[in-house]
Amino acid sequence: MTCPDHRRMLRVLAAACLAWVGTTVLHAEAPVKIGFLVKMPEQAWFINEQKAAAEAGKKEGFTVVNIGTPDGEKVLAAIDNLGAQGAQGFVICPPDVRLGPAIRARAKQYDMKFVTVDDQLVDGAGKPLAGVPHLGMSAFKIGNQVGQAIADEMKRRGWKPEEVGALRITNYQLPTAKQRTDGATQTLLAQGFKPDRIFDAPQRSTDDEGGFNAASPVLARHPDIKKWVIYALNEETVLGAVRATEQLRLPAADVIGVGINGAGEAFAEFQKTQPTGFYGTIAVSSPNHGRQSARNLVNWIRTGQEPPADTQTAGTLMTRSNWQAVRAELGI
Repeated sequence: MTCPDHRRMLRVLAAACLAWVGTTVLHAEAPVKIGFLVKMPEQAWFINEQKAAAEAGKKEGFTVVNIGTPDGEKVLAAIDNLGAQGAQGFVICPPDVRLGPAIRARAKQYDMKFVTVDDQLVDGAGKPLAGVPHLGMSAFKIGNQVGQAIADEMKRRGWKPEEVGALRITNYQLPTAKQRTDGATQTLLAQGFKPDRIFDAPQRSTDDEGGFNAASPVLARHPDIKKWVIYALNEETVLGAVRATEQLRLPAADVIGVGINGAGEAFAEFQKTQPTGFYGTIAVSSPNHGRQSARNLVNWIRTGQEPPADTQTAGTLMTRSNWQAVRAELGI
C-alpha cells in the first residue's frame, strides 16, 4: 500500500500538472488583436497587404484592425486607438521612416510589440531601428532588376544609350526610394548610360499624380530627346510619368517605363488594347508581405519568439506578355 505522505505528494503533483496544462491552453487560446497601419491605404499594394493579413487572422485565430496612417500624427493616434482596444501589437509601413523613436516610445507606453513592413524605421542617426523586426524587399537589388529590364528592352528595340534620356523620379528623403532608384541607376550606368543622360525629377507624393507632376517639367525642358526610359520608387509613379509623356504626344514605342510592385493599376495597363509606354514592373507579392508580417508579429506575441531582424523578398519582371502567369505564381 502507498503511504499517506506519498499519496498526498501525488495529489499535489497531479493538481500542479492540471493547473499548468490549463494555463498553457488558456495562453495558447487567448485572443490576439493586432493593428495593421499603412501610409497610403488607398493604394492597391496596401489594400492587398491589409486584406491578406485580415484573412490570415480569420483562419488562424487573431483579429486585425486596419488603419490608414498617412502622417506622423495619425500614426500616434492609431497606436493610442489600438491601446484603448487592448491590442497587443501592430504591423506598420510608416509614412516617414524617421518616426522610429516616437513610434517605439508610444508602443512601449502600451506594452505593444511591433514590426515594420516595406519601409524600415530608422533611429536618430539614420540607422535601422534596433529591436524592430522588418520584412521588405531588397530595395537596391529590386532597383538593379528595374535597370536590367530597361537595358534589356532597349537592346531589343535597338536603342543606343547616347540617344536616350533616363527619367529618374525619386524622393531622397525616403531611404527605400533612394535605394531603389540608385540600384536602377547603377545598372544603367554599367550598361553604357552616361550620367549626363539621367535627369532627376523630385516627387512630392508617391502616386500617379506625384509621378505626373514630377515628370512633366523635366520632359518639357528636353524636347530634343525623343526616346525616354522611366524608373521610380513604384509603378504608380512610373504610370503617372507615362501619362505625362502621352500629354506631350510622345509615341508609346519611344518610352520604356518600368515600375515596382505588381498591383491593380499595372494589370489595368497591361489589358489596354494598345501597348503604352509602361513596359513592365518588378512584381512582389503584396499579399505575402501582409500575411507573413502579421503572422510573424502574432507568433512573437504568442510564443515570445522574436522574428528575424530583416527579411528580404525578391521580385519578378512582369510585362504585358506574362503578367497573368506571374500574377498567378505570386498569388497577387
